[in-house]
Amino acid sequence: MKKATIFKWVICTILPLAAILAGCSKFLDRKPLTATLDDLNQGTLEAQSFDLYSTLTYAGFSTLPWLDFHSIRDDDAQKGSSSTDGAEINAQFETFQYNKDDWAPNTYWNDHYTMINKANKELYFADSLKATDQASLRNIGEARFFRAYAFFELVKTYGEVPLINFYFTSAPAGIKPKSPVAAIYAQIDQDLALAAQYLPLNWNVAGTNIYPGRLTSGSANTLWAQTYLFRQNWAKVSQLCNQVIASNQYSLAPTFPDIWKDGVGGVGKNGPESIFEMQASVGINGTKDYGSNWGTSQNIRQGGAPNTWNLGWGWNVPTTKLESSWPANDPRKRQTILYSGQSDGGPAEGGYGATLPAYAPGSGLDQLFWNKKVYSDPAMRTFTGQVLGNGGAAWINHRILRYADVLLMLAEASNELGDGATAATNLENVRSRASGNLPITRTIAPYVAFVNQAQMRKAIKDERRYEFAMEGYRFYDLVRWGDAITELGALGYTNKCRYYPLPQKALDLSGGVLVQNPEW
Repeated sequence: MKKATIFKWVICTILPLAAILAGCSKFLDRKPLTATLDDLNQGTLEAQSFDLYSTLTYAGFSTLPWLDFHSIRDDDAQKGSSSTDGAEINAQFETFQYNKDDWAPNTYWNDHYTMINKANKELYFADSLKATDQASLRNIGEARFFRAYAFFELVKTYGEVPLINFYFTSAPAGIKPKSPVAAIYAQIDQDLALAAQYLPLNWNVAGTNIYPGRLTSGSANTLWAQTYLFRQNWAKVSQLCNQVIASNQYSLAPTFPDIWKDGVGGVGKNGPESIFEMQASVGINGTKDYGSNWGTSQNIRQGGAPNTWNLGWGWNVPTTKLESSWPANDPRKRQTILYSGQSDGGPAEGGYGATLPAYAPGSGLDQLFWNKKVYSDPAMRTFTGQVLGNGGAAWINHRILRYADVLLMLAEASNELGDGATAATNLENVRSRASGNLPITRTIAPYVAFVNQAQMRKAIKDERRYEFAMEGYRFYDLVRWGDAITELGALGYTNKCRYYPLPQKALDLSGGVLVQNPEW
C-alpha cells in the first residue's frame, strides 16, 4: 500500500478484515504452527494497529452501551427513542438501579477488554520481533494508546479492574483478580508516555494529511491530561495541555456548528479542532459502507406514518433540565438542541432550513428535543441513499478528543493552581468562539473575568457543561468534582453509584478469582 493512501480508506478496508479476524480467533490466539515470529514483518504490526482502530466502531465505544455509561447517566441527557425501546435502560442508567447482568453493561465490559487484548497481542508480537524501526515504533505507540484509552474508561467506570497487560493464548491465563486503581493509572501513565514518544506530531506529507484520524503525539498527551484531571494532578494537566497547545497542530473550529458538519466531502470531519475521532464513511447509494452506528443511534426517531423523519434510533436526547438551565444568550443552545415542531435554524444554528414534526407522545414522535450534534445532513442522506431508518447517519464520526477540551482542562488546572489570569484567558478562548469571536463587550456568551477561585471554578464547570453537552463528559465531571450527589441525587444517585458493579458473567467465569465491587 502506498504511503499516499489516506487513512480513511485504510480504516474502511480493515472493517471487513475485523470480521475475518473474529472468525479466526481460535487460530490467532495461538502461536504460528509453521512459521516463527521471526518470519513476521512490520506489515503484521500495521494490520494489527488498523484492527485496533476498527474496535472503535464496536457498541461499547460508539453506540448504545457507550451512550448509556457516558451520557444517559447524567442530568442533561436521557435515553430518548420511544418508551418501549430499551425500556430497561431507564431504570439502569437514568435512575441508577444498576444491573449486574444485562446486555449493555456486559457489552461495555467485553468490548473494552477486547480492545485491551488486541493491544496486548500487538505489543507481544512487536516485542518478539525486537522491532525498533520508526514505522514499528509508531505501531507500538498506537497499541499503547488504545490500551490506555480502554483502561481509562474502565477505571472511571468500575474503579478496581483486572490489569490484563500481557498477551495470553489460553483462557485460564487471563483470569486475574482486580488491581488497585493506582496500579491501573500507573499502567496508563506508562502506556501514554511511550505513545507520546513514539507517535508522530502529524501524518503530513507535502502539507497533506495522508492518514486523517490516525493517532498523534497530541492525541496521547490530550488523553494523558484527561487522566491527570481525574487525579487532580493540576501541574501535570497544565504541563501536558501546554505541550499540545505549543505543538501548533490544532485550533478551534471557526464556528461551533463547523465541528459537526458531516456533509458531502465531510467538511467538519477531522477539522482543525479534531485531536482524535472515530472514522466512518458511506459511499454513494450506500456502496463502500464503512459506517458506524454512532450517528444512527442518536438521530431523530419517528414511528408510524408518514415516517418521513425516521432518521435513526433516537437515543441520547437533551433533558428539559438542560434546555431550561442553558442561558438563552449562548448560541450553542440552539446549535446543540433540536426542537420538535420548530425550524432547525438553518446554517447559522447548524441546521438545513427544515422544520421538525411536532412533539406527539405515543404517536411515534416521543421527544421534545434531539441531539443536534449528530443531526444528519439531508444532502448526505440523498448521496448515500440512507434516507431513513437504521442506516440513516452511518457516516458520522465520533469526535473523541477535541481541542476545546485542552483549553478548558488548562483553564481548570490553572485556576486550581492559583493562576486566575491563565484560567480566564483559556475560558475566554472557548467562549469567544461560541460568540462568533465578537469583542469581549458582547452580550452573547458574555466575557467572564476572573474574580476569585470559587467564581472561576463555577464558570469553568458551566462552560464544560454547555461546550460538551451530549458528548459524554458530564457524568464523570460531576463525579470527579464531588457534585454528583447534588445534581443527580434526586434521580436516585448515591455515592456508591460512582462505580458500576462488575458484570456477573465476568465474576462467574473467573471461578471466584474476580470479586464484586465491595459496595455492590
